Amino acid sequence: MASENIYILGIESSCDDTAASIINNGTVLSNVVANQKIHEEYGGVVPELASRAHQQNIVPVVHEALKKAGISKDQLHAVAFTRGPGLMGSLLVGTSFAKSLAFGLGIPLIEVNHMQAHILAHFINEDGFNKPSFPFLAMTISGGHTQIVKVSSYFDMEVIGETIDDAVGEAYDKSGKILGLGYPAGPEIDKRAQLGNPKAFSFTKPKVDGLNFSFSGLKTAIMYFIQRETKNNPNFITENLNDICASIQYTIIGILMDKLKLAVKETGIKHIAIGGGVSANSGIRKALKIGEQKFGWTTYVPKFEFTTDNAAMIAIVGYLKYLEGTFSESDVTASARLKI
Repeated sequence: MASENIYILGIESSCDDTAASIINNGTVLSNVVANQKIHEEYGGVVPELASRAHQQNIVPVVHEALKKAGISKDQLHAVAFTRGPGLMGSLLVGTSFAKSLAFGLGIPLIEVNHMQAHILAHFINEDGFNKPSFPFLAMTISGGHTQIVKVSSYFDMEVIGETIDDAVGEAYDKSGKILGLGYPAGPEIDKRAQLGNPKAFSFTKPKVDGLNFSFSGLKTAIMYFIQRETKNNPNFITENLNDICASIQYTIIGILMDKLKLAVKETGIKHIAIGGGVSANSGIRKALKIGEQKFGWTTYVPKFEFTTDNAAMIAIVGYLKYLEGTFSESDVTASARLKI
């Protein structure tokens, strides 16, 4: 089957990005994303506005993906779509469109788990990027998710650690809100952290058993710290912003790396792959490089455009499932809390 020219359309609509991608035998021909800027005004994603914007964006985005790939819809072999997890209203738009298109073209429909897709994005054919060897540990870090997953094969995955409250991206955004930064705050904190002293202020790391994470306590500690310091000095944030950002980032990365080191120790697996929007963070990438030198890890970070929510990661899972002949029934429904 792999010897023929297989074209898969991937559709991603789990949160606030409407995305479509065409993959040909594992190589990306197009990867189109329509961002929804409106949520910046609210300091977070508004589900009702997100689903409405998906309805407006999905047809133009799919049309653009086909045009950029230089193929017609009649050349598609299957339609892959995000079934979950995510915002229910957003997922329904992508699911309904994918089902209608696949039915209209008479081609297979393939459901994709968004979290598996972040991990399997590493298997997109991309010059200069190595694919992880099985088994490997995947750390998925984003605005909505923080997980460590043991990956034994493409579709044999086991979550061995996850957040019990906020995701790491939320910790960045909520800290940014306390500091008066815009949304999303992660990139701004990262940028300022590089100019500050990471040991200027210390925040206690939450104590959580095993490989699970917790970030809500850290967020509260930062809030109380800022309230206390600004009471003594109203200009405290302005005068120390880079140092505060560096200290917050240092603590967050410390939490992630402590758990990753424990996961390596418990499983004996030294191949580490990261994904999700927060994997673009320069501090995390630097910490992984140190892990390579210090502990003999082999680390894998996908190309930046495949780390945030995108449809190429959905399309690659669609391609791998197509090769296995794993298709969905026409009565498949979106699932907001879909597990790996």
